[in-house]
Amino acid sequence: MPKSKYDTIYQVLRERIENGTYALQQLLPSEAHLTNEFACSRNTVRRAIRMLSAEGFVQSVRGKGVVVIYESGRQSVFSLNRIESFTEASTRNKRNYKTRILLFSELTTDSHIHRRTGFPIGCEIYYIQRLRYIEDVPLIMDHNYFRKDIAIGLTKELAQGSIYAYLEQELGVTITTTKRIIRVEPITEHDETYLQLDGCNCVATVNNSTYNSDGVMFEFTQSRHSPKYFEFHEISHRSE
Repeated sequence: MPKSKYDTIYQVLRERIENGTYALQQLLPSEAHLTNEFACSRNTVRRAIRMLSAEGFVQSVRGKGVVVIYESGRQSVFSLNRIESFTEASTRNKRNYKTRILLFSELTTDSHIHRRTGFPIGCEIYYIQRLRYIEDVPLIMDHNYFRKDIAIGLTKELAQGSIYAYLEQELGVTITTTKRIIRVEPITEHDETYLQLDGCNCVATVNNSTYNSDGVMFEFTQSRHSPKYFEFHEISHRSE
């Protein structure tokens, strides 16, 4: 699925902010300038600006314009306020990454899997274990569950890359919503075997339940993170 125009504008403006073309406390070009540059409507520009604002890059100031509030430094590896794959997050942060498939299997949901994932009993699923490396360090263990009737034709080879890219670009799935639960849990033997824990006896877990445009939960993933490298950033806005 091709990127929307506003997403392209967001990416261009973000790159300019990150590389210093638009510096801290500098105003972005006016809406009129940006609509001319990108040959789009004001609403499209405003949507891109809202995305930048949500991620803490800019702030709209009444009577003045849109001010850059981004300061260079270490960025969050993951974002709470958008849905992105491991590949997208790593690329966004300019990190070297790779994935190792530990297990690829086809299962039918039983009562145990139902309690863990929320998928209905009898639902056919793919279950995948993927070890994620960032800068050659094994930091994340993903336990992925995907409905087979949504992730049609998923293979081990496809799971080596971005499953989201396959769903969106090859199958035309529209990914709309994710619900997340973040916890700290004791390590398992599996964690101890594969993750770099540096002596920690717990991991940070993120449970993701993800829905398509039909309101169907097609994925449940538990990501288990080495705690010394686990970091989420979120930008909050006070309601008026």
